[in-house]
Amino acid sequence: MMRQAKTLSRDIEATAIPYGDKIPLKAGAMVYITQALGGTWTAMTDHGYMVRIEATDADAIGEKADQGPSPEDLASKPLDQLCWDQLKTCFDPEIPVNIVDLGLVYECVISDRPEGGKKVAIRFTLTAPGCGMGDYLKADIERKIASIPGVDEFDVQLAFEPQWNQAMMSDAARLQLGLM
Repeated sequence: MMRQAKTLSRDIEATAIPYGDKIPLKAGAMVYITQALGGTWTAMTDHGYMVRIEATDADAIGEKADQGPSPEDLASKPLDQLCWDQLKTCFDPEIPVNIVDLGLVYECVISDRPEGGKKVAIRFTLTAPGCGMGDYLKADIERKIASIPGVDEFDVQLAFEPQWNQAMMSDAARLQLGLM
């Protein structure tokens, strides 16, 4: 995506990439969108910070947040496919490839809950252990899995074993990033 200038219509709190610190941005400030994927936006500020703008602040940059799976998907796909589809809408804010194709999702297990309904357990990792975006990716995964009707409980865990490496990426991701 080309750099697209946007003026904030209201105050927001963005997340500094890759550290994860919160940065207040004031109404009227200019941001330059560099990546718009999965319902979040990566932008540069006038002060040179790279930030992530969450779906809850989409309106502040004149955008609309994703609404989750479509009615057509809900009617035609099994729960496991809906979960994987939602995971493919989660993106590392510095890399324009979804976390599934990056090889960051180690497992997505669906089980029956004793009291009824379904539980989804997800184990994922980061491209670098010191990345400050782990909590934000976890929250993004939780929000997207929670948007799926039929999911009554979820458990999203960040893991560092096995350590991620580029060999875990799909061929499509390697091709997209120019690694093939």
